[in-house]
Amino acid sequence: MLSAVSRIVPRQICQTNASRVVLSRVASSSILPTSVDTTSIANKRAFVVDYENLRKRAFLGGGEARIAKQHEKGKLTARERVDLLIDEGTFVEFDMLVEHRCTDFGKEQDKTPGDGVVTGQGEIFGRPVLFFSQDFTVDGGSLSAAHAQKICKVMDRGLLLGIPVIGLNDSGGARIQEGVDSLGGYAEVFQRNVNSSGVIPQLSLIMGPCAGGAVYSPAITDFIFMVKESSYMFVTGPNVVKAVTHEDITQEELGGARVHTSKSGVANNAYDNDIDALFQMRRLYSFLPLNNKQQVPQRSFSDPPNREDIVLDTVVPLDPNAPYDMKEIIHRLVDDGDFFEIAPTFAPNILIGFARFAGRTVGVVANQPKELAGCLDNNASIKSARFVRFCDAFNIPLVTLVDVPGFMPGTDQEHGGIIRNGAKLLYAYAEATVPKVTVITRKAYGGAYDVMSSKHLRGDSNMAWPTAEIAVMGAQGAVEIIFRGKNVAQETSKYERTFANPLRAAQRGFIDQIIDPRETRRHICTQLEILRTKDLKNPWRKHGNIPL
Repeated sequence: MLSAVSRIVPRQICQTNASRVVLSRVASSSILPTSVDTTSIANKRAFVVDYENLRKRAFLGGGEARIAKQHEKGKLTARERVDLLIDEGTFVEFDMLVEHRCTDFGKEQDKTPGDGVVTGQGEIFGRPVLFFSQDFTVDGGSLSAAHAQKICKVMDRGLLLGIPVIGLNDSGGARIQEGVDSLGGYAEVFQRNVNSSGVIPQLSLIMGPCAGGAVYSPAITDFIFMVKESSYMFVTGPNVVKAVTHEDITQEELGGARVHTSKSGVANNAYDNDIDALFQMRRLYSFLPLNNKQQVPQRSFSDPPNREDIVLDTVVPLDPNAPYDMKEIIHRLVDDGDFFEIAPTFAPNILIGFARFAGRTVGVVANQPKELAGCLDNNASIKSARFVRFCDAFNIPLVTLVDVPGFMPGTDQEHGGIIRNGAKLLYAYAEATVPKVTVITRKAYGGAYDVMSSKHLRGDSNMAWPTAEIAVMGAQGAVEIIFRGKNVAQETSKYERTFANPLRAAQRGFIDQIIDPRETRRHICTQLEILRTKDLKNPWRKHGNIPL
């Protein structure tokens, strides 16, 4: 961690030195007209000195002692994080000298240029990005009216120019000394989050505390990454919890990265340290379009679109109840095996993430037979529905791999709202107008068959492997109901011959093709290419009423 810090700091020093040279030349009497009086020259020189001192203070944030304490915790400073996030030499800072305006509780004597947040623009892999990075060394990164104003300016610029905004969050919450001004600042940020939703990608990286009202801004954004053991999100902290419920709980247990990426689903991915988290944020950014009017980014590729993979012919076990790893299929299908998985530890029975086919980004949704047999449950439905809607908002085609025996049964699921939550995924797929390519690898049973991007929900290209089984339910259960337990073995065999294959669905046009598994990549690439000109619009409405 510290080796990376030592590599970053000289870049900032060089920038400071360069500005010092320019300003000193401006103030030099040798380039000023001889008629200028000495008072004017002195004032200019004084300004240069004052400005340089302010810049130094802005670069130091809360001071060297607090920076050292930040490093002791294994954390980078706000500026070090920016240097790792964006391409070298592209950082343009906004509002470096902005200070808070609070005059209560002696705060007028306690001001730091920048007011605890670094804002600006830069590039990631040559594409523009806007960002803010909260500085915990300045008043614990707390949000004042001026701090919020800086963030809002970046967000307004992003919406105006169609450029994504990345927030690096490291804040103790509202600045108490500013009272309602701080609360108003949060609301201004929230409103811009909502205005930008579905217009530009909004990405959040939690790199320290994020408590109270501060949590709602990242919650509205599209993706949230956290850093293990050093980042926390909660509405009420451990002390409040103890006072109200008499429960002793640590910050990590209440709102750490593990909790939010595996239990609550609030955050998507967690990483070991700041450097890894920032690297992965850059990687995620490379998959995304800049805004909702652009198509997905295109990059050069060397993986042939017509590449065959004979391993796929035998990856699905002969035993219809035996598990297998759908993630292996994804890696074998996409360009260079590069699959950026989102939320891998939350609802692992469904896989979501970004990949590329023939150099263009797609969103991948796939049932995972290794977990809960690939059943759809409450969490899986919520997780995948939001991902499908994100992809649809930003013109990202959807590739769906199906092996789903149905919705998860049980009182926990029913009482937890599986009807409402399952409807979210159905709604998301039905509403989506982007290209939708679906491949059924094995089971597609019951209502879950309909929900998983079926032809009936305007699927554009629906294919099946010969191992596919498309039916209301599994053979044994169906026979038990139809024949009331009589001649079960004989009737099960008949049922399997009739329904445990994709023939009936293909005969009715619900499946466009039955394909050899080894040729799946070629078929997907072909369909995605021809679907690039798809132009489908939903009926006009203010907005739909998805069952939230």
